[in-house]
Amino acid sequence: MLAKRIIPCLDIKNGQTVKGVNFLDIKEVGNPVEMAIKYSEQGADELVFLDISATDERRKTLISLVREIAKHINIPFTVGGGINALENVEELLKNGADKITINSAAISNPDLITDVAKRFGSQCMVVAIDTKFVKRQNKVFSNGGKIETEKELFSWAKEIENLGAGEILLTSMNTDGTKSGFAIDITKRLSELVNIPVIASGGAGTILHFEDLFTETKATGALAASIFHFNEIEIPELKNYLKSKNMPIR
Repeated sequence: MLAKRIIPCLDIKNGQTVKGVNFLDIKEVGNPVEMAIKYSEQGADELVFLDISATDERRKTLISLVREIAKHINIPFTVGGGINALENVEELLKNGADKITINSAAISNPDLITDVAKRFGSQCMVVAIDTKFVKRQNKVFSNGGKIETEKELFSWAKEIENLGAGEILLTSMNTDGTKSGFAIDITKRLSELVNIPVIASGGAGTILHFEDLFTETKATGALAASIFHFNEIEIPELKNYLKSKNMPIR
């Protein structure tokens, strides 16, 4: 069994870490370099950096900030936002990213998934899926949750896997920022459907939510933001609790 991973997320806008609820009401919460250092020191298994406005602003990810964070941490570092070409990927990897994640670019150009996997390895290629329950369907959204696409969650996930993605980052827009718990139903179904690791995101509010996720689904990673940013849960406390429940925690 793959070890379960605890993964803080830095959503970046205008060079600052921000957080919202259901992808709305975005507010600044801190300095991303300082926060990255804190999470690395606390024992986070990985760190995810998402430049959430890069796609809408039609620009590349903030390379200088990625490079600065990478200098100060010693855990796997996944970066996303505004990536739409192999050249973007290469530049990020050269500047300290270990993996890259794409969402909108994967939807508009699925071949990019295959191209990245072939050139840099599938372990480097994480595809993010932002999904929301709309008219009895789990629809996939692009552009930071702003645009509803024709794609359906589960068929898109299988397509992603077949194209060569090494991992899926699943965010439930319905639970994002609500602290009401991960979307267990769709995470369970998705993690049983695909044969690549799934990171669940959206809704973490208590330690028990992480236990539920890892007990009831095959997700190998749990991503959260505000509960870590506001020190509502400390990563060492969370990992010690999960270990006490005999879960394979790194």
